[in-house]
Amino acid sequence: MVRPEPYRIKMVEPIRLISREERERRIAEAGYNLFALRAEDVFIDLLTDSGTGAMSDAQWAALLRGDESYAGSRSFSRLQETVRELTGYRYVLPTHQGRGAEHVLFPLLITRPGQLVIGNLHFDTTRAHIQLAGGRPVDLVIPEAYDTTVDHPFKGNLDVDRLEALLKSTPRDAVAFILVTVTCNSAGGQPVSLANLRAVRAVADKYGVPVFLDAARFAENAYFIKMREPGYAGRSIPSIVKEMFSYADGLTMSAKKDGLVNIGGLLALRDDEDLFRRCQARLVPFEGFPTYGGLAGRDMEALAEGLREAVDEDHLAARIGQVERFGRWLEEAGVPVQRPIGGHAVYVDAKRFLPHVPPHQFPAQALAVELYREAGVRGVEVGSFLLGRDEEGRQQTAPMEFLRLAVPRRTYTDNHLRYAAEALERIMARRDAIGGFRIVYEPPVLRHFTAHLAPVSAGCPQPFANELLTED
Repeated sequence: MVRPEPYRIKMVEPIRLISREERERRIAEAGYNLFALRAEDVFIDLLTDSGTGAMSDAQWAALLRGDESYAGSRSFSRLQETVRELTGYRYVLPTHQGRGAEHVLFPLLITRPGQLVIGNLHFDTTRAHIQLAGGRPVDLVIPEAYDTTVDHPFKGNLDVDRLEALLKSTPRDAVAFILVTVTCNSAGGQPVSLANLRAVRAVADKYGVPVFLDAARFAENAYFIKMREPGYAGRSIPSIVKEMFSYADGLTMSAKKDGLVNIGGLLALRDDEDLFRRCQARLVPFEGFPTYGGLAGRDMEALAEGLREAVDEDHLAARIGQVERFGRWLEEAGVPVQRPIGGHAVYVDAKRFLPHVPPHQFPAQALAVELYREAGVRGVEVGSFLLGRDEEGRQQTAPMEFLRLAVPRRTYTDNHLRYAAEALERIMARRDAIGGFRIVYEPPVLRHFTAHLAPVSAGCPQPFANELLTED
């Protein structure tokens, strides 16, 4: 039985498919980096689900209620009340987006160079903020996450046995904190079970290590728990959300995902008043006054409404159902993807799609470029290009080479996604002719946002694999 979306369309935005010749020229001018494309040159934009979704009529109406008082805004009070109700946390600080929350919190928890921050699988900006604060990110996701052919219901789970072994063998002051990402973006939008969060909390308490959640996609994670974890089918999404947060000491959140807004972030703490005061003091110079923290009052109003809409089960069923259908169409076309399909995106396994392109020639980036050339569809590489270099400047090899096709919330119809799936099916038929890329410029941090690349000519080695390039 077809289950229609729990909304109807009230406004449309025109999009245009430019010619193949124009697309070839645009991607070359962008240094073969899809982040450098102009939005008007993209037909269907699956680069990210961060801040790219559609707001509801209630959210647009909420904008008009925005209290733009510098201090003591009633819009902040509404947001604070909503976050407290959802999470059970006492202390709430708004930030301009998720990386603002990381920038405030991480340097207060990482107190000396080289301290470990243990997670399931840290994403790019989180990894960068850990490193910029002097910490060392450690990934302990379960082994099943690295095999795209395995159907495990909770591939985002942290490996509890390895966690305990690491904590047992490491001095307490060498570990800053544990950060569990829900859902786990780098693993393919894969959820974390409540049983796993409960076990992580127990081990953390045993060794005296604080636990935080990267909660950008908390509602989608809760929906997967309801659908897949034994004993939770009859539970409401808000009750599952509250239990999820009960196993952590605090959260950072890019509200541009499950907050259903175009800008915004959150830092929330359960009951640590001392840490809250220190976060508050650091927030003021970097983000803004504690009752706006980098957001206008109207944005806080839209976020308060969006957080409530995000935990609506009909919304989640429609949103995750659309992503699942997209993945199924790709699988039916023979396109290898991460199994099972995740919550916010379909992750194409570029290792299996382009087995002849080696990791140092960035197969997922090559596939992303080819998809834009073929159909004007923009995705993003999550692999060795994104992972970057180690501390000695050597190119690292990612365990997975993904082309992520992130689906914005309440934005595209199934026909848009069918179009993208059919384009990848056509590319599959000629994939042996697709070559890799080399880097010609890269910045030292988060290079994938602004680096420039060039195609690797047939028989031409990758000259930059172990060389750190800088702008002339």
